[in-house]
Amino acid sequence: MMSPEEQYKIVTRGVDEVISPEELKKKLSLDRPLVIKAGFDPSAPDIHLGHTVLLRKMRHFQDLGHTVFFLIGDFTGRIGDPSGKSKLRKQLSSEEVAENAKTYKKQIFKLLNEKKTKVVFNSDWCGKLGEEGIFDLSSRYTVARMLERDDFSKRYSENLPISILEFLYPLLQGYDSVVMGSDIELGGTDQKFNLLVGRTLQRNYAAEEKVPAYLSKAISLFRKQNYGLSAVNKTLDISPQVIMTMPILEGLDGVEKMSKSLNNYVGISDSPDDMFGKLMSISDELMWRYYELLTDTDFERLRDDVLSGKVHPKEAKAGLAGAIVSEYYDKDSGLKARHNFDKIFARREDPEQMPVFVTEKKSMSIVDLVKMAGFAESSGEARRLVIQGAVSVDGEKVKDVLSSVDIVEAPFILKVGKRKFCRIKRPS
Repeated sequence: MMSPEEQYKIVTRGVDEVISPEELKKKLSLDRPLVIKAGFDPSAPDIHLGHTVLLRKMRHFQDLGHTVFFLIGDFTGRIGDPSGKSKLRKQLSSEEVAENAKTYKKQIFKLLNEKKTKVVFNSDWCGKLGEEGIFDLSSRYTVARMLERDDFSKRYSENLPISILEFLYPLLQGYDSVVMGSDIELGGTDQKFNLLVGRTLQRNYAAEEKVPAYLSKAISLFRKQNYGLSAVNKTLDISPQVIMTMPILEGLDGVEKMSKSLNNYVGISDSPDDMFGKLMSISDELMWRYYELLTDTDFERLRDDVLSGKVHPKEAKAGLAGAIVSEYYDKDSGLKARHNFDKIFARREDPEQMPVFVTEKKSMSIVDLVKMAGFAESSGEARRLVIQGAVSVDGEKVKDVLSSVDIVEAPFILKVGKRKFCRIKRPS
């Protein structure tokens, strides 16, 4: 295993804040694997590069031999994390949570080592708190402390509603840390308050002379399921978890955080060509932040070469895009994606491989064709694309939203936007 100093350098790359650096160095010096916790509420199952900032940090710890827990908050997810919210959140049903959790598990192992990742669900212990546990847990934090949180404080000052249920969220997240005995908890910068609650509750419970019965049962279950152990000491020997917050990644626009709803995201399940093309659209300045947070590349010398004019920014950006595509697919896919990008944008040629849409119809409206080819989710979106001048047939831009396309003339190429192509054919 690497020295504590070498580990510290690796795990703090790109980190926004560590509470505290001294405690982290001490924990990395312990003669045992550390328990690394990162929680995910199954409310947004389509993972994009913004989510992977945290997942990559988990992998860093995993590669160093520490025990990584991917905690799916299927219990807390039904409340919904109020972090950064200006109004009450809609509660998810248990069915929605379960379905989203399945989707998460299908995606995370594109980054994490499945054999070395422990996936746990907090309903296993939060769902068994009972009256005693809920009453006791609720008594360990005050309303005044909750209102120190920025989003709660703002809503309170503006006379906007805050439910008691929302107060339970950070308490339950903190309770997770007590049950799991986490050494380090990772989260985004917007999670700092919640992570601090876990640190406080660990101290709070550890200061007691005897472990409450409900907590003892929860810890026994957790240890038995994950370590094969069941005994719990009468007192808790838990040192407060170190908190490591990761930056919120800006989307392709370089302004708002990456979000599917803002359409400024790169999904980890995007095709190699789409992924490469989207990454080539980012600004030169944003490129270095992506290098730091989304790759393990030592990019400082490359940045100096770009600034001095030795390397063109486009070449550096292509290296970034290729590295990211290769991580989620393979090196060959990264090279092919770059070849296709150069072919389309540098030489203005059609890509060698493109989807094929086969239809028996002799004629179709351009709106229906764009929708049926899978380039728009609705007729309204298809109309907007035509109006914006984003649709062309065999290189000729379609200007009339009411126009029809003669399918008898197929095959021909339908292009939508800069990167979406489809060959339209009739049955053979």
